[in-house]
Amino acid sequence: MEFLFKPFIFIPLVTIAIAIAVYNFSGFFSKVFSKKSENSKNTILEYYRLMGVSVDPKKITWLLYGMSFGLGAVFFFILWPNIIPGLIFGVSVGIAGWNLPLLLVKANYERRCGKFVEQMVDGLTIMANGIKTGSNPVQSMQRVIEIMGNPISQEFQNIVSETQLGSSFEEALTKLGQRIPRPDVQMFVTSINILKETGGNLAETFETIVYVIRERQKIEKKIEAITSKGVMQGIIVMLVPFIIFVVFLFLDPAFIRPMYTTTMGYILLFVMLVLQVIGGIWIKKIVTIKV
Repeated sequence: MEFLFKPFIFIPLVTIAIAIAVYNFSGFFSKVFSKKSENSKNTILEYYRLMGVSVDPKKITWLLYGMSFGLGAVFFFILWPNIIPGLIFGVSVGIAGWNLPLLLVKANYERRCGKFVEQMVDGLTIMANGIKTGSNPVQSMQRVIEIMGNPISQEFQNIVSETQLGSSFEEALTKLGQRIPRPDVQMFVTSINILKETGGNLAETFETIVYVIRERQKIEKKIEAITSKGVMQGIIVMLVPFIIFVVFLFLDPAFIRPMYTTTMGYILLFVMLVLQVIGGIWIKKIVTIKV
């Protein structure tokens, strides 16, 4: 029976067995993966739509499969012939790779929303000055589009374009609040919509919103300065195991070699990485304070 474990025989047999198993369970797995893929793809496309970016859905699907099954297979064959560690790390990398595109797109969207709120200070100041000189809100927005950059320029251009195509100014502002769901943006949208119906001093309202945003940003910066120590401590704690591993690798290689040459060592490394990820998530939740 030993000849069965030779690479040129064992690898084809494993491949055939996997192919048969996949074929037999193809109906179940295809439904699960199809549903998961569709949900992730739709969420990514929704974030891109909110950012005003057009993306081919097929490319998103191929990206998800490449980052999951592709990277998982790469790690599996890197650790060959250690099948169990290869499966553990391959599946882990596959799951992480599947979720990575969504996390990156969401982070980019959140960063864009944050930049828009930061630009609102200058943008609303320009609008307030324009209204004082007799311009209406749409004309004041046009001035912001000419002076400032994205994303506020892009979002205000969308509002102006929608009003030119027949939508009301209130509807266009409501869509802005849906694309950028931030309290400051909601306050801006609600203020204009209310004042358009009841009347009032728009320039003074914009100046008040600018003051509120500036005060909120001051508080956020103070919180960031206070929590920076906790963030640094969390980073150091997460790096300590890797630093110890490298130190032992140079000082006493024989002592640390079982960690990356045996099955038990691979399992311990996997458990350590999982605990590191859980600890990092908890530390982030502790030091994250929303204003």
